[in-house]
Amino acid sequence: MPAPAAHGGMSATPEKMLNRFVHFVALVERVGNALGTLAFTWATVVVLGGYTAKLRRKDDFWFTVTIVSLEAVRMFSGRNNNMDYRLFFRTRGAFKSLSWNALILVLCFSDVFVCMLIWNEYATIQLPPFPMAMLAISPSLCPGAARIVVCNPLCRAMSLWSPIVAIILLSPTVLYSFDEQNIHKLSFKNSIAKLTIYLILFVIVLLVTISRLRFPGIMKLVDKTFVSKTIIWRRVILNLCMLAAVAMFVFTFEGAIRIVIFMSLILLGLVKMLFGNLQFPAAVLRIVLALIRLTRQDYYGHDEHVDQTILGDKTNLVPSLNIFYGMVLGQGILYIVACILDLFSWILLRCLARRARFRGPRALEYVNLYYAYAFEKCMEGAVFARNKISLIAFAMDSLKSDSPKMQLYGLHMLHIFLKNEPIKAKAISKLATSTKTLTLLFNMLGWTSEGDTDIRSFAAKVVAELAGSLRVISVPGAMQLIASLLDTVHRQKIKDPLLDIGSLEAKQDTPIQQVAMDEQRPPMLKWLKQMAVYCLIPREEPSNMDGQNSCTLRCWKQITKCWYIPEEEPSTDQDLLPVLGMLILDTLASFDIENCIEINKATGLVSKIIDFTSNRTDMTNISETDQALLKGSSLRLLRRLVSTQGKFGVTLRQEISEHPFLLSNLAVILEDGGSSQELRELTAEILRNISMDANARDEIGKNRVIISGLMHAFLNREAASSTYSDKLRKVAGQALAVLAMDSANNCSVMLAEPGYIFIKELTFMIHGDMYRYVAASLLRSMCIHTQPKLGNSELKEISHILREVLEGIMDADGAELEVLVGLSSQICNAIPGDFVRELEHGQIKERFINRLVCALNSNMTPAAHCPGIRRVIVEHAIHIMECNPSYTDCFNECWMMEALLRVEHTPSRAEKYRFFMGDAGLMEHSMPLSALVARAKELMGREWRQGISSVMVT
Repeated sequence: MPAPAAHGGMSATPEKMLNRFVHFVALVERVGNALGTLAFTWATVVVLGGYTAKLRRKDDFWFTVTIVSLEAVRMFSGRNNNMDYRLFFRTRGAFKSLSWNALILVLCFSDVFVCMLIWNEYATIQLPPFPMAMLAISPSLCPGAARIVVCNPLCRAMSLWSPIVAIILLSPTVLYSFDEQNIHKLSFKNSIAKLTIYLILFVIVLLVTISRLRFPGIMKLVDKTFVSKTIIWRRVILNLCMLAAVAMFVFTFEGAIRIVIFMSLILLGLVKMLFGNLQFPAAVLRIVLALIRLTRQDYYGHDEHVDQTILGDKTNLVPSLNIFYGMVLGQGILYIVACILDLFSWILLRCLARRARFRGPRALEYVNLYYAYAFEKCMEGAVFARNKISLIAFAMDSLKSDSPKMQLYGLHMLHIFLKNEPIKAKAISKLATSTKTLTLLFNMLGWTSEGDTDIRSFAAKVVAELAGSLRVISVPGAMQLIASLLDTVHRQKIKDPLLDIGSLEAKQDTPIQQVAMDEQRPPMLKWLKQMAVYCLIPREEPSNMDGQNSCTLRCWKQITKCWYIPEEEPSTDQDLLPVLGMLILDTLASFDIENCIEINKATGLVSKIIDFTSNRTDMTNISETDQALLKGSSLRLLRRLVSTQGKFGVTLRQEISEHPFLLSNLAVILEDGGSSQELRELTAEILRNISMDANARDEIGKNRVIISGLMHAFLNREAASSTYSDKLRKVAGQALAVLAMDSANNCSVMLAEPGYIFIKELTFMIHGDMYRYVAASLLRSMCIHTQPKLGNSELKEISHILREVLEGIMDADGAELEVLVGLSSQICNAIPGDFVRELEHGQIKERFINRLVCALNSNMTPAAHCPGIRRVIVEHAIHIMECNPSYTDCFNECWMMEALLRVEHTPSRAEKYRFFMGDAGLMEHSMPLSALVARAKELMGREWRQGISSVMVT
């Protein structure tokens, strides 16, 4: 079981608590619905059907008809139109929260109402104040209708200027007072107190409004002055001013009308809050009607002495009506309980937003949408069935929506889930097993409309997280859709005068012509446009509280810590679509070789990847930083592709190495001094892997820039000590070692590189630990292919490391032993006298030969990491016996002949190759091992026969 998540962290099921709450609220509503349906049936069949003529017309008949009609509307909307049911009879949304903007709006229109009253008092043209005021207030009561008429920019402008407009409209109330009968104009002496308060309110609201403008001078002044420290309280200051304005408005009236106005404002707020839909008012109506009849029980009239023996067909009227009203009362109570419970759902919604790690202003919108989704699922399924409701399922269902907004929300939530543990594993499991969702995700990668940019970007992020668990062969056309991400970089078309014949299409305006057209536009239009932005679009509110030195702010932070939702993380350069495409391909290639096959099959995809490794100057829509990022992404992807194992990897490396511009692009990266360590490292890894192919090895050797760059990276001991530097040196050395194998030309190029004494540098590294085996492999190839070119000083340097190499053979094992034995063998072949002298003077001859024979016996089964260890040991034995035939006796004494016979009887195809990547052997040896064994047996057999002859003579 996974460890429990820390407080505030994401668990595997962050929605668990909310799901339980939703199940309970839905159960309460569904029981209420069941009671309502039963009451409807009881009323129509028993009450109205059996006692229609006996019901009292003034109460029971109309009460029953009203309840039945109300229930019929609910049942009809629920069965035939789910949208109407959610709008009028759903617990979710029964209460509507009051906003401060609504308070400002009500204040504005109340001021308008007072202004019209004053106008009607002193003007000749009369205006109907009540219809005008109600028409003005209607947007605040019906915000849904208002949003249809008013666009979003206008809403932002109204939010900016409505407080100051409300204060300005309040000005007539300063000079007038109202009572039950008349409107009185106040004298200056009587209005001075109200005027002072009004002016203070006006100045404060005006300053706060000005501080929200986007004028550069105002923004700079606000940021520099002390006002910036209180800017986070701007909303609080405005709200307090609006409350003070409401108080001024109420105190404009005198006597009983003041109470009426005050109660009217409260009633307006309650009506706005309670009438989110008809669920709560209808529940209250049910309870009131049921209680009226259940408490009074006067179903027969007001006569208290009713003879129960002569009731006739009215005998069961009382219990029938009691049952009916009881069910209606229970239904109303259950609905009210459900509405009240739903009112406190915001606590769990805030907790869910934090536990699911939702960020930014859309966090609450996500959890609200999920709440509605979960409630809908609970209302649709069986009462006691355990519905599979989760945030992941909600996000997946959102992708299938017809709304681009919901699709974007679903992608954003999936991206959040896939970036966090432990819910990531669960999300991957659900997504990977849903073919429809995967197909939709991949299709979104190909959406090229301008309005689908965000959807395409987040779809790419989600696919990048999923790529480590996908085989794209199951999604038709997936690779072409991923490749389309690489086509989002626009390039200028460079024409070839020998191949292009031109286009018959109309020519577009040149950049100079476009600038000239821009200059012809009237400057007044530009000024008006800029002023509209400055005056109508408010400045962004601060997202969090910055005043760390304020004790009040620190206290407020502690109070709101449990409910605080972090800000959304800003987009990074990694969000560039071609970079995301490279990341997807890299992850897919890392997961499964079948994905690599699909990448290779995609027409032109590998060429597109290689194109990004160059210093392109024709990319028109990205910056130089983005170009460098693309280059790194393409190199990482190429590094992954050329590291593919198996036989397909051999084919893929060969095809990549044959690209006409690859080596020149890699050479530029190595030669460019501004290239980062990471780019150089990736380049060296690519060169190392493609050098496994003989043709590529020869082509690389002809490019002196590549050899020079690799040698500089490997031999540069002055590089700063860092992880990248050490890794770069090692990878560059490995690339040189592979290039030097079986290539006399490459070895000669390395030996002739100016600025380095190559053999001396390599022998120096043998004494170290970090690069000694890479240097040993290089030195071995140099001894094989450039022995005639080595001078006395270089051979002397090689002889100085003999002791180090021989001691290393005594302790090494596996691949390290193979490298050191191979080097020792070539040193013995190059300078046999020095080698023999070292064995004799060091008195390690017998111990060294015994070590070789024991190593041969212990490696009779070749391994993939060192397939040539038996070959180098046999080869070394041959060189030792050829340089000094007397050493044959030592080999015989160590049972070398028996070891050779075992090698001869246990041949292996693996020993034909120098390296293995997966199950594919690379770089086949020219001489088979059997030929080396035969030569060693011949040398030992000659000495053995001479020994037998001497014994017989004796």
